[in-house]
Amino acid sequence: MGVPLENRIRADPEPQPGNDWLRPREASQPVSERIGRWLLQEWVWVFLVGYGLFVGLPWLAPVLMHLGWEIPARGLYDFYSLFCHQLPQRSLFLFGLKPMYSLNEIRQVWPYEDPLQLRAFIGNPTFGYKVAWSDRMISMYTSLWATALLYALSGRRWRPISVGLFFLLALPMTLDGTSHFINDLLYGIGERGFRYDNVWLAVLTGGRLPSWFYVGDALGSFNSWMRWITGILFGAGLGGLALPYVEAAVRATLEDPVPSRRYP
Repeated sequence: MGVPLENRIRADPEPQPGNDWLRPREASQPVSERIGRWLLQEWVWVFLVGYGLFVGLPWLAPVLMHLGWEIPARGLYDFYSLFCHQLPQRSLFLFGLKPMYSLNEIRQVWPYEDPLQLRAFIGNPTFGYKVAWSDRMISMYTSLWATALLYALSGRRWRPISVGLFFLLALPMTLDGTSHFINDLLYGIGERGFRYDNVWLAVLTGGRLPSWFYVGDALGSFNSWMRWITGILFGAGLGGLALPYVEAAVRATLEDPVPSRRYP
């Protein structure tokens, strides 16, 4: 005689917590659904890989130019020009004499001041080749990626920063970028205007700092520091605000019962 059906059901082992993937409901799901569920569960690592490629590929453009692979390099410059002004005097250069050049130095080999023509200068064997991001874009996009990495390594347990704090972190970049934009409208891209010489800053500081610190966009100047710092603050603030909300939305989609990751 066989064992009664109800006894066999009672004798079946309970699914173990660590073997969720063995549950009949999930095992019966199509492969595409299981892959989609896994991508949601590991969304932050998927983001780090995909967004990391987006952030890192601009550095490949000067490498390709240096190796003589001009067509793929120019493809990268063209693509990233959709996201960045790529003005050479505000960009880093690789494989050249200096990491950054003034507009006056660039004019020696590229005698243009119109922004559309100026941004087309990607470098040469002597100057090296510019990264397809400007310095502000490097700091902003990379700091967001770094914040996501810290969030993933922390176990995704941060609570989001307040909207007020995010706007406070974004305010310096807004002021810096807007003042540069106004300066360029009033005086053009050339080496002139209140955001080129920063006389107002020299007055505020009593001229105690070296003269090169106040003038221009060179690496280490006031303008350069402001673009790096404000970009980092914005990227970190955006990550601190958005990443926990994305996690909460994903957990809600997956019907995760952990209340600590649901945010109002």
